[in-house]
Amino acid sequence: MFERIAIATDGSDSVSRAVDVALNLAERFDAEVHALSIVDASEVESSPEAIRDDLREALSTQAADALESVRDRAGERVTTAVREGRPAAEITAYARENDIDVVATGTRGRHGENRFLIGSVAERVVRTCPVPVLTVRQLSEAEQ
Repeated sequence: MFERIAIATDGSDSVSRAVDVALNLAERFDAEVHALSIVDASEVESSPEAIRDDLREALSTQAADALESVRDRAGERVTTAVREGRPAAEITAYARENDIDVVATGTRGRHGENRFLIGSVAERVVRTCPVPVLTVRQLSEAEQ
């Protein structure tokens, strides 16, 4: 059923459980794992011009670290990609380009509680992605 699973991650604590759930799903279906992290182009472009290159580099490093964390947890070969653009659009494009069967993402990212029920990126991915999207919320300490 699931041959290729993509994990969209920004490396935040709130995405941690989504990574675990996606890796468990991949193990159950013996699926290929793709990990994807996006450098948000709008974040870079909206910053002062004097710091754009430094911000882009910092965000790229953060994205690479997020992917390395997935690779460390997977204990297996993982296809990784860092892209720059609008996060939801890039995640959707990646799913199309790589024949992904399901995309897993957290409901909150680096920007935390900026949306009431579901993060804006996750919401857009759910609305626009051509494949099923598994959204996983981070459990509170009391729920664990």
